[in-house]
Amino acid sequence: QVQLVQSGGGLVQPGGSLKLSCAASANIFSGNVMGWYRQAPGNQRELVAEISRWYSTNYADSVKGRFTVSRDNAKNTVYLLMNSLKPEDTAVYYCSGSIALTKYWGQGTQVTVSS
Repeated sequence: QVQLVQSGGGLVQPGGSLKLSCAASANIFSGNVMGWYRQAPGNQRELVAEISRWYSTNYADSVKGRFTVSRDNAKNTVYLLMNSLKPEDTAVYYCSGSIALTKYWGQGTQVTVSS
């Protein structure tokens, strides 16, 4: 069974911080890359950050220097620490992993940046 269970998110003021977590089943976490995506209303889902099993990371230009992706291989959990949040970061955030060529998604969590 494939599971991606997200936690975290919520409402934060501009300049604030939030941390998202995604607990994955072992069969998907043992794959190479775990990623975080987001989708704002009217927009396509976009990659925010991803991390390989060997801790290599990749970030969207819009979040570089503000967001940090990490993973705990012992806990099968991937994290997204979001600092210096901006209103344009408002979106539903999804964690993702793949088994072979099939991509799986977490349930999504709302992040709202507003004063």
